[in-house]
Amino acid sequence: MTIPSEAQPAPLVSAADLSPGVSDERLLTALLDGSDAALFAMDTDGRVTHWNRNAERLLGWTREQAVGRTGLGGWAVRDADAADVGTRLLAALTAPPGPPGVTPRTAHEFPLLRRDGGRLLVRALTTAIRGADGRPSGVYVAFGEVHAQLALERGLALSDALLGDSTWAVLVADADLRTVAANERAARAMGLTPVDMLGEPLAEFCGEGLDELECALERTLAGQPPEEPIELWVTPLDEGLGDDRFGAPATPPGAQRRCLLSGFLRLGSPTAHGAAPLGVAWVFQDITRSRRAAQESARRAFRDSQLSRATRAAAECDDPVEAAQLHLHYALAGFSEHALLDVVGDAAALIRLAESPGAFHEVSTPAHGVTVRYAQGHPALQALERGVTVRATGGAARSVLATEHRWPDEAEHALCVVLRSRGRSLGVVTFLRGAGRRAFDRADAAYGEDVALRVAAALDLGGVAGDR
Repeated sequence: MTIPSEAQPAPLVSAADLSPGVSDERLLTALLDGSDAALFAMDTDGRVTHWNRNAERLLGWTREQAVGRTGLGGWAVRDADAADVGTRLLAALTAPPGPPGVTPRTAHEFPLLRRDGGRLLVRALTTAIRGADGRPSGVYVAFGEVHAQLALERGLALSDALLGDSTWAVLVADADLRTVAANERAARAMGLTPVDMLGEPLAEFCGEGLDELECALERTLAGQPPEEPIELWVTPLDEGLGDDRFGAPATPPGAQRRCLLSGFLRLGSPTAHGAAPLGVAWVFQDITRSRRAAQESARRAFRDSQLSRATRAAAECDDPVEAAQLHLHYALAGFSEHALLDVVGDAAALIRLAESPGAFHEVSTPAHGVTVRYAQGHPALQALERGVTVRATGGAARSVLATEHRWPDEAEHALCVVLRSRGRSLGVVTFLRGAGRRAFDRADAAYGEDVALRVAAALDLGGVAGDR
């Protein structure tokens, strides 16, 4: 490409590539004016050959006033700065060419003069224009106001930093909610690598919580992002991501729910106003440990409150069985669906003394004082024989003898706690949860034992149970 003069511009494309009636000069002018950057070009003698509309907008000098001038001194640059600026711009002519396919560019900062006499500090990129023989025939200069350039570079640097080693996890999804970028922290949160996530829909690596996440992303794409960071509980589908520190939530084996403090940013094009969004950035932090700790603290406070309420209510009961049942009634809230109270009878057999919230099966005998025939190896019998708390999931809880045991059919998780008082085993209290609840953990067992101590004290005080 050669630098065209004012009288005879150099063609950028052949005449065969142009539509009929469109000249090379008109096409070149349209290309230059359509650029987002301010541009001008100079030949090897320093004469201005091209000046686009953005250059006119920034400096006020029109194309007619600029093209054909030799050098920038006296009009676009102060005379005192003209020699230095001209030398720096034309230095691109003597710079060695870059490797094939790479055009070397040099950055400069210098002040320019506007037509109204004001000064404008600009950042410019200079590039040599070479002809077919490889020899430089001119230089073109792309420039912009320093503050605008710095803002752009800060934006790019911020993007690089967020997608690099950031303390926040960042995932960028396109308008179809497919991953187009993710940093290392986001990939680790999902148990994958950034490469594995590229191009994949969110459903490929998110289980529970996917609906809430997609809803937030869609709202952001529609221009209505959440006004404040929100907490999303999401289950990564990667089977190797399990973390025993967080307990045993009700999720598939190996998958643990994560609490992600999330913010959403709609990504629009900075060059095309009104265009469709480019996608959405999901910025989040894994706060699971702190939220689990807060949940455990709140749970302990609530359970302590329930124990205190039950103790005060039981103190007003004349009937020890009623006092024991009150303890079970208060213990159910947020803990289990059912509670069974089996005490040791005279023949060392277990007798169903109370059920909360009530009878589970239609039977002809009354609920109180019914002998229960637990099969050998049943969790309740194990707890009584060993004198320790027993947790069970499935299996015995789904026994075909559920009717004889007087257990609800939907019972899935069981916690059997032995009733101990004055060195004796008085019976067993059993807490049951359905399949929709998580299994009992150690914290649940500790709470069940606290309840059992109070129940055993009430029964022992009334002499209701035998001993074993």
